[in-house]
Amino acid sequence: MPVEQIHELAYSLELSRLHFLWILRKPQGVDSSDLLPPGFANRTLSQGVVLLGWAPQLEILAHPAIGGCLFHSGWGTIVESLGFGHPLVLLPMIADQGLNAKLLVEKEVGYEVPRNEDGSFSRDVVAESIRRVVVAPEGEQLRLKAAHMRSVFDNHVRTIT
Repeated sequence: MPVEQIHELAYSLELSRLHFLWILRKPQGVDSSDLLPPGFANRTLSQGVVLLGWAPQLEILAHPAIGGCLFHSGWGTIVESLGFGHPLVLLPMIADQGLNAKLLVEKEVGYEVPRNEDGSFSRDVVAESIRRVVVAPEGEQLRLKAAHMRSVFDNHVRTIT
């Protein structure tokens, strides 16, 4: 993903006014100091945390404070997120991710971020998508269906120590 789009994601998290934990892999050839927009860390100090690199995804998803997941629509994360009953904000990038997102939207457990004609996305649209899924009244049915998926995935191992 180009740095400009990473910046759009950063601004969208800020604009959402929701607490966040952002696990971000640094693209090759990008300096860490250029990864986030200027001043982002200071402006979001009380709102969120950005972790660069690996994080214990299952432990994070198991936490009751998680209200939803914004991600690329990869199948592994779909199973893990729905296994904990989290609603999904979908931003597919490559391969089967678009088909995965379409399926999740049809099943009403995910909402795909609308894109511009060139495939890019804007901070305002992503922020609105996050709020819709996590807190807005129009996302209530989606949240309920995602929560129900936890029972569907009951055989999924959730034991976190």
